Amino acid sequence: MYGIGIVRGLGVTLKHFLETYLDDIRWLGRRYYNPEALAIRQSPKARGAFTVQYPEERLVTPEEFRYIPFLLYEEDEAGVKHDRCTSCGICAKVCPPQCIWIVRSSNPETGRPIPEPTEFFIDIDICMNCGLCAEYCPFDAIKMDHDFELSAYDRQSAHIYNKERLSKPVSYYASIRPSNYEREEAARAAKETAKAAKRES
Repeated sequence: MYGIGIVRGLGVTLKHFLETYLDDIRWLGRRYYNPEALAIRQSPKARGAFTVQYPEERLVTPEEFRYIPFLLYEEDEAGVKHDRCTSCGICAKVCPPQCIWIVRSSNPETGRPIPEPTEFFIDIDICMNCGLCAEYCPFDAIKMDHDFELSAYDRQSAHIYNKERLSKPVSYYASIRPSNYEREEAARAAKETAKAAKRES
């Protein structure tokens, strides 16, 4: 009433403004660009303004953060890459904005399909990062990435990702989502054990 709320609000703003400079003095130039300071600034002990000085200073990316999809491949002992993707097309069917295009492989002699895509395209400008493709993939072949710095000047050449650009090793997935990877591998091992036990009986 009578502008008291506005005065109180300005007081809170002034308090944070002054605490920012006091915090700078307390840290003696170490307030930014180091993990220790960033951890404190994200905790209840934080004082002053909380602006992250991006790109020099970055927040820790949560494991469940998702951006554009990528394809997984596995390497055998000889170093040969094997795509997990079988080009079944489920990801393209469930994709809400329909930004996935798959070119299926076939044997030139027999004409029979080969469970591996010849090409795989994703238009990242259309992708809404919903993660349905990764959720519905029955072969764990498509996952959501953490890389969000994808700006470019030429949309046609830079923003339509092909199979080569989308493909990443399983080790990369394990590095960005360790707990998910461990859980999936444990489930995969249990499934293989159950299959082996069924064969023996």
